[in-house]
Amino acid sequence: MAKIRGIDEKNLIEQLKNGDQIAFELLFHYYYPGLVLYATQFIPDRDEAEEIVQDLFVTLWQKHPHLLTSDSLKSYFFISVKNKSLNYLKHKKIEEDYINRLNNLAENHLVYNPDIYLETDLKEKINHAVNILPTRCREIFIMSRFRGMKNEKIAEELQLSKRTVETHISQALRILRNELKDYAGLLLLFGTIHI
Repeated sequence: MAKIRGIDEKNLIEQLKNGDQIAFELLFHYYYPGLVLYATQFIPDRDEAEEIVQDLFVTLWQKHPHLLTSDSLKSYFFISVKNKSLNYLKHKKIEEDYINRLNNLAENHLVYNPDIYLETDLKEKINHAVNILPTRCREIFIMSRFRGMKNEKIAEELQLSKRTVETHISQALRILRNELKDYAGLLLLFGTIHI
C-alpha cells in the first residue's frame, strides 16, 4: 500500500470519499506528474496530455461520493488515462478525416464555389440555360415562368392548344433540370426558378 506524505493511500481514498479536499489535493499532487508523462506516451502534445489528466481529476472530484474503497487508485488512474488518450486520438482522427473531406469538397464541389452565391452569376447560368431551349419552347417557358402567365392565356395568345403549351413547358423543365443540375439546390433555395 502506497504512503502519500506519510498517509496510507487507502485512508486518503476514504477521506476523499467523504469530500475531503486536502485528501484530493494530496492524491492529485502525488499522481499528476506521472500521469501526464504517461499520457504523453500516447499524445505528443503535452498541453493535451495535461488536459486529459486534469479531466480525469475533475471527474474524480465530481464522483468522489461513489468511489469504491480500495488500497490504491494507481490502476484506475493509469487505465483511465490510457483510455482517455486513445479516445482523444480516435476523436482527433475522425475530426481530421472530416476536415479533409470538407477541404476536398470545398475545392471540388460547385456548392462551395463562392461565385454561385452571387445573384448575377446565378442569373447568368439560368439565362444561358434558357437561351439554349428551342425557340418556341423558350418563348412559352418565359411567358409561363418569368411573366407568370397561366397556360390557358399562353395557349390563347399563341393560338395553340393548352396541351401543346404544357408539353413545351415540360420539355423546357427537363432541359433546364439537366443544364442546371449542379445548381438545383440553390435555385430552390433562392426561389429563382421552379425546376
